[in-house]
Amino acid sequence: MSADDLVPPSSVVLVSGGSRGLGLEIVGDLLGRGVAVAAFARTVTPELDALARKHTGRALVGPVDVTDREAVASFVRTVERELGVVDGLVNNAAVGQDSLHVHTSPDRVASIVTTNLTAPLLLTRLVVRRLLAAGRRGRIVNVTSICAQRGFPGLVTYAATKGAMEAATRALARELRDRVLVNCVAPGFFASEMSAVLGSTQLDQIVRRTPTGHLTEPDEVAPLVRMLLLEHTNVQGQVLTTDGGASI
Repeated sequence: MSADDLVPPSSVVLVSGGSRGLGLEIVGDLLGRGVAVAAFARTVTPELDALARKHTGRALVGPVDVTDREAVASFVRTVERELGVVDGLVNNAAVGQDSLHVHTSPDRVASIVTTNLTAPLLLTRLVVRRLLAAGRRGRIVNVTSICAQRGFPGLVTYAATKGAMEAATRALARELRDRVLVNCVAPGFFASEMSAVLGSTQLDQIVRRTPTGHLTEPDEVAPLVRMLLLEHTNVQGQVLTTDGGASI
């Protein structure tokens, strides 16, 4: 295989939901490796703004709701003008769930599906179409969850969207073949607001059955995202789980 046959590492990465938690960790990790990064979230936090100012010329951030198709498309066009064609995408933006399915309103179900499934699929379509039109190759990393593989009460719709993203990843990997590498990282529970729904008792049970003895931290997931975006691999259509072995 010649160098021309390989999917090159990403040079301009777009991260959705980059304002806090894992998204912020991914943005900082990539910027620290010299990659140009664009990130958006509904609100640009002081931490994300500080990263952008620290890496002037290689970072672009903006307040964009991932479900606002026109705003997302406008931001992508701005990224292309200022940083170049997006050849790496991290679909990280998501909303959680904190209610049993029978207590979750139809509007809330629709909102979770729109944010966690419809929006990343449309963003992926937008980025891939522009990437291929430019004659480029690229990489996509979808952030899913251990909830897509194991059942937890209070997270039915959330789990459904993450499972659907894993299924879409496999199908898209088949469609795009050697043009774009498409993979998932599936973190275990973070000690954050996304896991608050489980309560301390269930979180303690998860910790006890986790071989490493602790919940997942963002800085344990970001290196996997970086590897899938920047390293030479033959990984395509896969889900890399990082949960300390809790699911084994």
